Amino acid sequence: MLADELDYVIGVDTHLDQHVLAIVVAPSGGMVAQQSVRASARGYAQAVRFADQHARGARVWSVEGTGHYGAGLARHLSHQGETVLEAGRGPRDERRLRGKNDPLDAVRAARAALASEKLVLPRTGQRREALRLLLVARRGAAEVRRRTLVQLRSVIVTAPPIGFAGSWRRCPSGVCSNAAATSAARAPVPSTSWP
Repeated sequence: MLADELDYVIGVDTHLDQHVLAIVVAPSGGMVAQQSVRASARGYAQAVRFADQHARGARVWSVEGTGHYGAGLARHLSHQGETVLEAGRGPRDERRLRGKNDPLDAVRAARAALASEKLVLPRTGQRREALRLLLVARRGAAEVRRRTLVQLRSVIVTAPPIGFAGSWRRCPSGVCSNAAATSAARAPVPSTSWP
C-alpha cells in the first residue's frame, strides 16, 4: 500500500488559473500544509519549493486532471524528477453531497492516492500527445460534418417546390407524386443557368 512506502502525498486540485496544493502525511492522512499557486511556470516552481519546505522525505504528487488543467504541472513535476500520479475525481454523487471546495478537493486527491490499491500514472508523452491531438481534430471534423449535413437538409426541406429542388425532398409516396404532378403542370420550366 502507498502509505507504507511514503512519508507524504501532495494532493493538487487543478483549475485554469490556479492550483490548490495540500500536503498530507502518509501514515495518518493528516494535513500538514496548504497553498494556492498560479497555473504557470513560476507557479509550478513555487509548488516544488512549497513541497521541499513542508514535505521532506519520500513523497508523491496526486494531481487531478493530468490530461487537462493539470497537464502543465504534471510535465513540470516529471521534468523535476518528482513522482506524479493521476488522482481520480471520485463518484459524482459523493462530490455532489460533500460540495465543491478547492482546499478539500486537494486533500481528497491526496487521501484517494493513499487509499487506492492501484496507482495510476498520468497519460503523458509525445506519442500520447500526438494521439490526443489527432482525436481532437477528428472529433472537430466529425462535428463540422454533422452540422453541415443538418444545415444542408434544412435548406432542402425548406426550399420551394419549384425546379429541381422539389425532387430532392423525401415525402410519402402518394403525397409527393400528386403534389409534384400538380406543381409541375403549373410551374414554369427552370432555366439551366443560375441567376
